Amino acid sequence: MTMNKDNLPDAQSFFELVDDVKPLKQNTHHFRQQAKTKQVFEFKEQQLHADSYFSDSYQPLLPHDGPMRWIDETADKLELKRLRRGDYQPDLLLDLHGLRQSEAKLELAALIQACMKQSIQCCSVMHGYGAGILKQQIPIWLVQHPNVKAFHQAPKEWGGDAALLVLIDLGDQPHRR
Repeated sequence: MTMNKDNLPDAQSFFELVDDVKPLKQNTHHFRQQAKTKQVFEFKEQQLHADSYFSDSYQPLLPHDGPMRWIDETADKLELKRLRRGDYQPDLLLDLHGLRQSEAKLELAALIQACMKQSIQCCSVMHGYGAGILKQQIPIWLVQHPNVKAFHQAPKEWGGDAALLVLIDLGDQPHRR
């Protein structure tokens, strides 16, 4: 039943009170989802790359004696010797001193991604001495990444046994040494 001016005697007074009232316009939406900032988007992307490439339970066959080194079976064995001699100059340096494993994993994934994006073939990862946790984990993570061609303990001028020189596979992109 609709209210009409003629139906009820109290309705007369009500309609007189609300006669000048204008309805409010609803022209704003407060329930729209906030736009993600570029920084949040890049962090999520790095986390996705790190989680998809690096496993903490994988145990590759790495040398226990001598300097830390590894080369992909499809790569030229001479590349490892060039890394050892210091023929490659790292264009990007990553210092992981003081980071937790989860933070270091994200930074390592971001470094490899940056190398691919900027066509950088060689980079340096400084893990330091410390308790040896990062020194042990970083080679395990590097072996798992499909774009890592080889790595070797860095020469003295690039950090010695507290750092690794990493060779990135750029695919068909031009290499520079």
